[in-house]
Amino acid sequence: MTEFAHVVRLNDALKSWALDHAFPLWWFVGADHANGGFFEKIALDGVPVDAPRRARVQPRQIYAYAVAGLLGWNGPWREALNHGLDFYLAKYVRPDGFIRTLVAADGAPLDDKVDLYDQAFGLFGLAMAAQVLPERTDLSERAAALRDQLYLQLKHPVAGFEESAPRTLPLLSNPHMHLFEASLAWIEAGGDTRWREMADEIADLALSKFIDPVSGGLREYYDGDWNPAPGVAGRIVEPGHQFEWAWLLLRWGVMAGRDDAIEAALRMIRIGDGPGVDPARGVAIFALLDDMSVHDDVARLWAQTERIKAGALAALVTGDPAWWATAARGAESLFQYFNTPVQGLWRDKLQADGTFIEEAAPASSFYHIVCAILELDRAVKATS
Repeated sequence: MTEFAHVVRLNDALKSWALDHAFPLWWFVGADHANGGFFEKIALDGVPVDAPRRARVQPRQIYAYAVAGLLGWNGPWREALNHGLDFYLAKYVRPDGFIRTLVAADGAPLDDKVDLYDQAFGLFGLAMAAQVLPERTDLSERAAALRDQLYLQLKHPVAGFEESAPRTLPLLSNPHMHLFEASLAWIEAGGDTRWREMADEIADLALSKFIDPVSGGLREYYDGDWNPAPGVAGRIVEPGHQFEWAWLLLRWGVMAGRDDAIEAALRMIRIGDGPGVDPARGVAIFALLDDMSVHDDVARLWAQTERIKAGALAALVTGDPAWWATAARGAESLFQYFNTPVQGLWRDKLQADGTFIEEAAPASSFYHIVCAILELDRAVKATS
């Protein structure tokens, strides 16, 4: 069997898992049909966990059910999507247009803090909803208003954005990654020209400041002037984020005609797929240091999904079939996390001894899984 044929079989298996088990479970059980929105977790026995709801989780579930329609789920994906949108827009949007951090199960505000990461996911969830619900013209207006508030209130004097107002340190690359993702999604949704400007600015920030020119790895933490943060924090390189940034930079590099971005992306994939993988378990671990030594060997589910996306798009962009092996290894490792008592759930943290931490399945992982399945499916169809 060729590597591509193997990828095709893995893609079919992932889609079947999502369509037959995950989408139904996270709608019929994972949605709060009394209060609105989605639960944060489902316990491994299939019972939802009632807890306060973070702003970053709701747009991830909105995204997931937008993709459910694209993948062909024959369940009520429009109902699920609008269920999430209604709760999110009613309960999380502050009077100034920013997104608050946390609400109670009934939607009552618990934390009005403005966090850059939460704003990024709001923009991203709205972008995918707009793509599949063209009749919701209000979504592009809401997203543009939130984006404009970011430029007014959180703009960094050099490039990118502050974490919050007033300033908090360290500055982080991770929220910028999701702003980059959101801006690319809005470009695809036919948004205005400022989305392209945001994408270009963040791409240039990544290429000039986030990526270490020596190792090629992208760091996580920075001081107020976009220098690596002091101490160990400034040396952290997460393999999952090498894959995730690479996937975004490949997309932008093709769009912008920037071969340097494509080369930087491929170099990051090699880091994630090399020192970023524990050969004993076959999984991408959580964190390295900038000398590529292991910093944290717990293997989170989300890093495996990003390995799939990066490998699949690298194969498509370069035409080199060797990259399919990266996608295949990511998919094979991901299936380990799906071994749960109730199908459609997942485990999140694989420890160094090969055992999983026993805990409820976090809804926040669904976005990562669904995005990987969508991107792998698109790449397979484009190649077949």
